[in-house]
Amino acid sequence: MIVVQYVTFDCAQPYELAAFWRDATGGEFHPETKKEDDEILLQGGGVDLLFIKVPEGKTVKNRLHLDLAGSAGTTRDEEVERLLGIGAKVFADRRNPDGTGWVTMLDPEGNEFCVCRAAHEYA
Repeated sequence: MIVVQYVTFDCAQPYELAAFWRDATGGEFHPETKKEDDEILLQGGGVDLLFIKVPEGKTVKNRLHLDLAGSAGTTRDEEVERLLGIGAKVFADRRNPDGTGWVTMLDPEGNEFCVCRAAHEYA
């Protein structure tokens, strides 16, 4: 049996991108984190995320992305607004008039992720 240890982001600015995802997910920096590190580990927030500095920039659509959903008490639409406030951008709004659908967003380095309805919104 094997387990997923981290979801890793190749990026230009590991600390800055990790700070965005910390604010997005509620995760915390590993206790030994230094702002100038080329590898930054963000723990908690559902899954541990690792940010590694690479020389090349993002050039194509992600082949893997995160789907996020609000926790109890927040909705998809509230989370979209909150994420916009911390630096995300809307890439494609796929919300439907009946409340279904999702919003594809971009983090500060252009990585796609989706914001879906929370479990309590399906009731």
